Amino acid sequence: MKRSTILSIICVLFFSNQILAQKKVIQLVPSTFKQIGTIDERFQSYNIEMAEVIGGNFWRPYDKNELSKPSNKEFAANIGITIDHNNNSLFQAIPPINLYDKRLRTLAAALGPVYVRVSGTWANTVYFRDNDADTTLPAGFNAYLTKQQWKGVVDYLKAVNAKLVTSFAVSDGVRDAQGFWTPVEATKLINYTKLIGGEIAAAELFNEPNYGTGAGLKEYNEEKFTKDIAVFSKFAKATLPTMAIVGPGLVSLGAPLSIKSVPMMDNEKMLSTQPQPKFDIFSYHFYGAVSQRCASFGKALTTSREDALSENWLARTDTIYTKYNELYKKYDAGKPFWLTETADAACGGNPWAVTYLDCFRYLDQMGRLAKNGVDVIFHNTFATSEYGIIDQKTHLPRPKYWAALLWHQLMGTKVFDAGLKIEEGVHVYAHNTVGKNKGMTLLILNTNVTQSTNINIPVSAERYTLTSDELIGMKVKLNGKELLLNEKDEIPNMKGEKVKPGIMIFAPSTITFLVLSQ
Repeated sequence: MKRSTILSIICVLFFSNQILAQKKVIQLVPSTFKQIGTIDERFQSYNIEMAEVIGGNFWRPYDKNELSKPSNKEFAANIGITIDHNNNSLFQAIPPINLYDKRLRTLAAALGPVYVRVSGTWANTVYFRDNDADTTLPAGFNAYLTKQQWKGVVDYLKAVNAKLVTSFAVSDGVRDAQGFWTPVEATKLINYTKLIGGEIAAAELFNEPNYGTGAGLKEYNEEKFTKDIAVFSKFAKATLPTMAIVGPGLVSLGAPLSIKSVPMMDNEKMLSTQPQPKFDIFSYHFYGAVSQRCASFGKALTTSREDALSENWLARTDTIYTKYNELYKKYDAGKPFWLTETADAACGGNPWAVTYLDCFRYLDQMGRLAKNGVDVIFHNTFATSEYGIIDQKTHLPRPKYWAALLWHQLMGTKVFDAGLKIEEGVHVYAHNTVGKNKGMTLLILNTNVTQSTNINIPVSAERYTLTSDELIGMKVKLNGKELLLNEKDEIPNMKGEKVKPGIMIFAPSTITFLVLSQ
């Protein structure tokens, strides 16, 4: 090697070390982290909406060029606040999902065990056609659910190591002359599930009851809700005592919903009005904003991709959790605490929800809520619309799938307190390592887009770093190598990179899992 080349290398190393010495080094001492809780082994779960199972109108995909347009573009037509499934600017018809698809099952099985929630707005008004000869949709319902479709759900659950969470029809079609809920449809669905060897692990009465008109119910109020829950609870305990009752399943946005025309009920009254409802599992729904599809609801309710890595955006998870935790402690303390529906934004998700950019929100949300004591999180959805963590048409993994898989493989059920964010834009979460009683895995998110951070790790580790060539890119790399299924649709071996104790550099816009040596 030439002398000049050697001198150049020495100079580069010298000045690199000088820069490193001048930059603040964060000290992490994992041995001092205290365990603060545990999460369910099925913590990372997801939704397959009833609209997907039966084929219904679901959120219309964005234009393929939507990501290149200004992120605050008002996508939706001026439709006011009403969500009309016949509005072609918002919705399109989708065929029933093929739950026997090999690639779909392969990807799903790799995330098991999970809960799968089959619910959503369409479940509120669906008629279970348990008689194949019955071809007339009765009054008070909006769609059919066939035996074949429901068997597909049960078969899928068995194949991917999943337990079922669902809800039942509550529309006018199941109500008596006085307007009270009856279990006529629930009984049919439960009986058929038993007949084909399925099991309902848990169920809500219906989806998002504080938005009562979502079930096609007129003049629905807190008193009617609590009476419905009383009837449902008595029925469930007598008919299927192993099925946990989940509720109230209230929905909130991270932005203040102050539009007077939104027919929302009072959450406190729904839990305090007599007969006071009690649940086996306390649940809520959370979306940080409404998507660009629903921009006409009001700019204050939307967000932008420029804000997607900000503390303001990520902290909305904590804000809404705090709101529901107060109700939880007052009415259902000690019960499991579930977030049964969440994604980056309501109304099907924003255009960047399918890209690497939303991996930060996805993982940070799980890290925050695990620390807060939430037992299970159901992402919406697994395979449909911009919500999906795999592509709706191809069933190929999106960036969030790889993030989900690493969480599943590395982050165990014991939760440790790694403190608040260690510096601006850098978040650290700590769990035991999957399969190891004494091991620990750190999740380190650097949401800064131009600034790296230096962290001193006192032990050796295996490093798994996710990157993308662009924040709104569809390709993700693990330790510099693009993650892809092979020609047989097999998932690649997710190998870490061994690193020695000492100062590690975490580049801007990176996601790193560190499996620490014991």
